[in-house]
Amino acid sequence: MWHNFRTSILFFCLVLSLGIQAQTLSPEAQISLLTCAPGKELYARYGHTAIRVLDEPNEIDIVFNYGIFDFNTDHFYWKFVRGETWYELGATPYYWFMREYKREKRPVYEQVLNLSPEQQNLLWDKLVENYEPENRKYLYNFVFDNCATRPYQLIISVLGDSIVSDYDGYTCQTYRDFISHYTGQHTWANAGINLLFGPKADRPMTNGQRLFLPEELMYYIQYAHSLDGIRLIKHSDIGPFKVIHTPWYATWELGLVLYFLAVLAMSIIDRIRGKWSWWVELAAGIPYLVLLLIVTFLTFFSCHPLVGFGWRLFIIPLTHLCARFIYILR
Repeated sequence: MWHNFRTSILFFCLVLSLGIQAQTLSPEAQISLLTCAPGKELYARYGHTAIRVLDEPNEIDIVFNYGIFDFNTDHFYWKFVRGETWYELGATPYYWFMREYKREKRPVYEQVLNLSPEQQNLLWDKLVENYEPENRKYLYNFVFDNCATRPYQLIISVLGDSIVSDYDGYTCQTYRDFISHYTGQHTWANAGINLLFGPKADRPMTNGQRLFLPEELMYYIQYAHSLDGIRLIKHSDIGPFKVIHTPWYATWELGLVLYFLAVLAMSIIDRIRGKWSWWVELAAGIPYLVLLLIVTFLTFFSCHPLVGFGWRLFIIPLTHLCARFIYILR
């Protein structure tokens, strides 16, 4: 769902150089939904969604991408942590878009929408309008307003409420379940996310709420049709996301076990030596205080919709107290 720094800068430069003008698409034109498979980095594990407009008679082959952000924004990291990051719509040639994903060996699936010429031109006009400098930027929200929800809302704005889907997905799954699935159940990142997520993350999602995930949107569109049975997809090439599994030596469970073993070993060594290693207390106390301050700030002052106070936050002081108890047994 997020692009890496190199990709973002490349697309950002192309955004500034590529001119998009309102014009009527030819009858041979087609508009597709592109769904990009996950990458290895954390920000790429959820995949990505974009819209392709292909019109060979008018020499148009452009990908509209709502995942552009600029690291040079004032106080970028502060705003990102707070959940106040501004993204924008970018437009780049299809060749350059695909080149980056091929380099990363990430499949890109394409679903050609079954739209009438009038509907295609309406969608094209909306994309061109959204690409205007005064309309490009939007306040990014990982769950409610991102690179997947924006294309979906555009398609719905063209087709109206006459579209339904036979895709049910995984019923009764929560935000926490889905995000853990893509992040990796045993990763340190998932452990941190679970600490920060509050009770809102444990609510079962409806079909519409799941569409912030590119893979869910892809399947929803694949099985969508009008009330009279006309499919939304003309033809497609899709496949399931391959979730990246965490090796055993990089899991947070192993890290926690090694941490307690290290504290226990120092406790035994100090008992044998008859001395107190003050640096052990310092090494355990400073990271604990820093982590506690960060988590407290994010819990009570972040704008992220799923972040909030939950019982999992008590794991941090409980872990620290357990480590201190093991150490004082020397």
